[in-house]
Amino acid sequence: MARTMWDSSVGKKTVMAVSGLIMLLYLIAHMIGNLKIFFGAGEFNEYAHWLRTVGEPFMHYEWTLWLIRVVLVVAVVAHAVSAYQLSRRDIKARPSKYVHKKPRASYATRTMRWGGIILGLFIVWHILDLTTGTAHPGGFQTGHPYQNVVDTFSTWYGNVIYIVAMLALGLHIRHGFWSAAQTLGVGSRTRDRALKTIANVLALLLTAGFIAVPVGVMTGVVS
Repeated sequence: MARTMWDSSVGKKTVMAVSGLIMLLYLIAHMIGNLKIFFGAGEFNEYAHWLRTVGEPFMHYEWTLWLIRVVLVVAVVAHAVSAYQLSRRDIKARPSKYVHKKPRASYATRTMRWGGIILGLFIVWHILDLTTGTAHPGGFQTGHPYQNVVDTFSTWYGNVIYIVAMLALGLHIRHGFWSAAQTLGVGSRTRDRALKTIANVLALLLTAGFIAVPVGVMTGVVS
């Protein structure tokens, strides 16, 4: 039954919707945590340390954090694979492009695929930069995330990569949230306006919240 569900387009869209909502919940929590940087190095570093001790003593050091990471990796892979396979099916169904594009298709809708690729590449860079320190521009300091963030956003390319990715994220959420609601059967003629409003608000708040950090470093508010 699971295989039959996965092989169907409806099943893949459902996987995309559920995995997308899991990532959305994480992004909301992640953004709130990021904004703690405006309260100083002490509070931000303490928050980063707390993430590694959540659940103690029942959970060992970093176990909860690794559990969250595993869930996110599964969600990202499931989302990406579903999107790719659905895209391939769409191309096979109509191998030649439409002569006229749909006039009502929003910019976010038309750029969902490219936005997904941009976000996928960003995730790899973000991990190498601020988690492993492999691509960090300064001397990566384990246990000092505040300084690591300042180092990253003290470079022009760090700001460009991050801001472009967050703009792509906003467009992705704006269309993806509403699309997920339709897939999961939440949407209706009476709820569509409210769902689109929620999607727009979420996209705006998350984009602004994430971009606030590099802007804070560039303006000297965070230093």
